[in-house]
Amino acid sequence: MQPDPLITALVERLGCRYPIIQTAMGWVAEPPLVAASCNAGAFGFLGAAVMTPADAAAKIAAVRRLTDRPFGVNFHMFQPGAAEIVETIIANRAQVRAVSFGRGPDAAMIARFRDAGILCVPTVGALKHAKKMVQLGVDMINVQGGEGGGHTGSVPTTVLLPQVLDTVTVPVIASGGFADGRGLAAALAFGAVGIAMGTRFLLTAESPVPAATKARYLEAGTDDIVLTTKLDGIPQRMVRTPLMDRIERSGPLGMWLRALESGLALKRQTGAGWGELLHTVRGMTSHGGLRLDQALMAASAPMLIQKAVVEGKPDEGVMATGMVGGRLTEIPTCQALIDRIVAEARERLAALCPAPVDSRRYHADHA
Repeated sequence: MQPDPLITALVERLGCRYPIIQTAMGWVAEPPLVAASCNAGAFGFLGAAVMTPADAAAKIAAVRRLTDRPFGVNFHMFQPGAAEIVETIIANRAQVRAVSFGRGPDAAMIARFRDAGILCVPTVGALKHAKKMVQLGVDMINVQGGEGGGHTGSVPTTVLLPQVLDTVTVPVIASGGFADGRGLAAALAFGAVGIAMGTRFLLTAESPVPAATKARYLEAGTDDIVLTTKLDGIPQRMVRTPLMDRIERSGPLGMWLRALESGLALKRQTGAGWGELLHTVRGMTSHGGLRLDQALMAASAPMLIQKAVVEGKPDEGVMATGMVGGRLTEIPTCQALIDRIVAEARERLAALCPAPVDSRRYHADHA
């Protein structure tokens, strides 16, 4: 019997049924979406990078009430209360199978997660970052090509993915441009162990994004999706909105004013003191090479995203998206989405790898 091509190292190590990851999107990867993704057979990550320690604890508990499947938690080490969130993650290691991060922990913290039986699965957008993460001891790598949403690199998935696969020895997950079973089959053909999707899960029935904002996402074609550095100095992919257009036209002074305004909003949202907020920003400047205004914007940009994806005011916020968002036209349930992706992937893989041909009969028939 031929082995099942959808049973990969991702499935075996994360404990999900299919090699599909629902990524951690701030304000979007909330307990209902995470649980629905996991119950449908994927592996969901809770977006705790925009949460206070108390919120993270409550929402990890909420996911555990909604599903008995393993799931992951996303965070970054420079957010207010990161140390408390780490302790909560480890305390829930019976069901929290993995952590994901961009601005991530050091080797000692990664080793601590490993000792607790929690896998470290960072997202990287460049080959040098993949190498660095492997040196630090991570278990798997999610490679996001330039088609991805939010912060993204410049190298397309079809170039970056084989680069990383040729360089590292840990399992590699593909993201940036994936939304269906054809993409899953293609990623497996490259040698990846699965795919990770954000925008596709954002546009599902269980996603908490308000209907008005979902409708704006569905209206956006590929020409309505832009790559900008004006939010925090790092390339980010966004849907064009009135606010995004104003940000694109702003100069250095406008960026500083917006950074300060967003920083105040972040302080109110998290309850962090000025010292803690300054520690967060300083950590991001030293870790990511950002200027102070860029780091403040990077730390507080979720406040702008919140306007659109939480308050349902897309004209007053920003809307992160992958390029694949330009071809999405409907809002399925997570179960319907996963079932369709799996069926499409099996169909494509079967077409590429049909039943073996009896070579003697083939040559006889074609003599």
